[in-house]
Amino acid sequence: MKPTRGREAATMKDKKEAKKPAENKVVGKRKAASRADKSDRKRAKNIASSTNKDPNKPKRPATAFFVFMEEFRTSYKQEHPKVKAISAVGKAGGEKWKSMSNAEKAPYKVKATERKSEYEKLMAAYNKKQESSDDEDEAESESSKDDEESEDDD
Repeated sequence: MKPTRGREAATMKDKKEAKKPAENKVVGKRKAASRADKSDRKRAKNIASSTNKDPNKPKRPATAFFVFMEEFRTSYKQEHPKVKAISAVGKAGGEKWKSMSNAEKAPYKVKATERKSEYEKLMAAYNKKQESSDDEDEAESESSKDDEESEDDD
């Protein structure tokens, strides 16, 4: 049987609060402060992960839709020079992309696959370069360890 909103609900609530230790209770402003702490931790985590990015790593290629949008933006701006909102251009482009047939989308898909193949080649070269630099770093660290051990022996 569910408790009603009367005395029974109040007593249930009191029982639950009585079970909790006083230091774990979060009331009023403290609750907002704990939420702020959590968001600060998330922000710090995001910043830490973004600082580990390599600026030399090739950027991922654009999809067929974004290849289409590159061309669509220029034509849309020529037809509607007074529209400055980026969201309006995006919405119009999305609507046009949805209304296009697969045959109309085909040239954009071909361009996207070409860009993807270029990206894969660049990534293969990048990965080789990374592996070789890692090997050199390991060799340097091993040689420095050997030097330290030989100095310790003296």
